[in-house]
Amino acid sequence: MKLAIIGAGKWGQALYHAYASNKDNDVVITSRTPKDIENFVTLDEALSREYLIVALPAQIVRSWLQEHFVDKGQKILVAAKGIETATGAFLNEIYKEFLPLKRLAFLSGPSFAAEVKASLPTALVISSKSKLLANQYATALPKYIKGYVDKDVIGAEVAGAYKNVIAIASGVCDGLGLGNNARAALISRGLVEMSRFGKFFGAKNKTFLSLGGAGDLFLTASSTLSRNYRVGLGLSRGKKLEEILEELGEVAEGVGTARAIENIATQNALYLPIAHEVYLMLDQNKDPLKSVQDLLK
Repeated sequence: MKLAIIGAGKWGQALYHAYASNKDNDVVITSRTPKDIENFVTLDEALSREYLIVALPAQIVRSWLQEHFVDKGQKILVAAKGIETATGAFLNEIYKEFLPLKRLAFLSGPSFAAEVKASLPTALVISSKSKLLANQYATALPKYIKGYVDKDVIGAEVAGAYKNVIAIASGVCDGLGLGNNARAALISRGLVEMSRFGKFFGAKNKTFLSLGGAGDLFLTASSTLSRNYRVGLGLSRGKKLEEILEELGEVAEGVGTARAIENIATQNALYLPIAHEVYLMLDQNKDPLKSVQDLLK
């Protein structure tokens, strides 16, 4: 498989390491700014490959496609997880403006970049309307990653985006010292809330009990390796969002996604109490302890 990774942040580099670990693959990587990475190429060279993996933050995907993407029949594995804040659009809705869904696949599942780059074992899901394409990306994974395939694209998208919001809430819970029971209750109810949101968009219930749903949620909402969880920790300590993000030095997708979910919930009268409280903490500076008290009512 001749692959190009677009985006050389921590996640992009981890995916480069993973796919390059399979010696049957020919893999290159590129990003906006040149980096001292093996097989780093220009964007034009990367876009000439038939198979692409795009590891760019959800909020810049549309502008990147408008400014840089030229459709040459490429297939794309989307490695970001989020909902566009300005429009409420899912990534599949954005990408299909530029190429057909049958040439798109979406990556989900428990996968911290640091552990993928360290070749530690995990299992991931490739979701696509094309079973052939999903299988191509799944079978190209290295031996330490087991690949599953699925057709529920919207389910994978909802789960991948929503779990980041619940992870922020979980970081708040732990930062306030509320205990393991509280975190378990929060994550469990977060899974229910995520499923409710997904059902509104026609997602399949089973997706939320899969690797891309419960698997990724449990991981992201329970570890300091999660950027979104660390955002919650910062909020619990009284830090302003701008300060937290500056200290983080990386994109926390749950911040933009929380705003998008709040807008969608308001427009469609959806009951999403955890996501709503996360939004209030992020954008209205609501006291985290007051949010917890209101959730318990």
